[in-house]
Amino acid sequence: MILNIVLLLAGLALIIFGADFLVDGSSAIARKAGISEFVIGLTIVGFGTSCPELVVSLTGALQGNADISVGNVVGSNIFNTLLILGLTAVIAPVAVTRSNSRRDIPITLLVTFLFVAFALTGTKISFFEGVAFLLVFIAYMVYCFKSDQGASEAVEEKVKSVWLAILLVLGGLAGLIFGGQLFVNNATAIARAVGVSDKFIAITLLAGGTSFPELATCIVAAAKKKDQLALGNVLGSNVFNILLILGTSSLFLPISTFALNWVDLGVLLGSAVMVWMWAYTGHRDRIDRWEAALMLLTFFGYYTWLFVKM
Repeated sequence: MILNIVLLLAGLALIIFGADFLVDGSSAIARKAGISEFVIGLTIVGFGTSCPELVVSLTGALQGNADISVGNVVGSNIFNTLLILGLTAVIAPVAVTRSNSRRDIPITLLVTFLFVAFALTGTKISFFEGVAFLLVFIAYMVYCFKSDQGASEAVEEKVKSVWLAILLVLGGLAGLIFGGQLFVNNATAIARAVGVSDKFIAITLLAGGTSFPELATCIVAAAKKKDQLALGNVLGSNVFNILLILGTSSLFLPISTFALNWVDLGVLLGSAVMVWMWAYTGHRDRIDRWEAALMLLTFFGYYTWLFVKM
């Protein structure tokens, strides 16, 4: 148990340092390539920080453990939206651009609604539904890059060399992925020693652990006044989790949604609706601190319910 705790803390340290490198490197690449920080957060950073979820969900699918696969994705998206984006906006209100409110946030809401609809109308995500997820994912990524060329303003960056920026991104991703793996493996080992269900482990420990890269990245981005990178990371990770991760996992084995109940799905869909609402309420075009506080209260209320029902 002591060794598990030490390795868990080592994983946390790798995550923190990796997030710092990733934010600096990806921001520099965005400026030099003429692509906005939001799209970099949505794609490069979103994919990189979603790698732990991809590994966990694919492993669960290949081992025939659907509760781990789908629970990890649902839990991660709730964690990303309510806790991570909530904490980020508490640190500093997060700006919502016109393209965010008209394109990115509605697409994230639509993707979440699509998953919830599939989960409620059947008991599994089938091979063909997985293919549909992947096709939507590819179309969205292509559209984002094509519509965003030249959107970035030229500003001075600390990282001058493109190759140094790429090394920072790769090093940051490596720290996040390996640190996340250390954290997840040891947190899960501790939880199994205590004796809790796979669904509970997936929605809480695995989802929280695999979302630690997003948490670290967003907090560092908020501290460095790069809120668009943080927002892109959260929305990108949520889209990656549903479309890419569940889509890919269902190609190997139909992903059962039987273990999910109306509370899990309601909180998942509600979290996406909240982000959409915040773009139009309070101070328009930003997520304010009071709105972020409501997100955090919803998150802790949901986790309290999970612990009571454990």
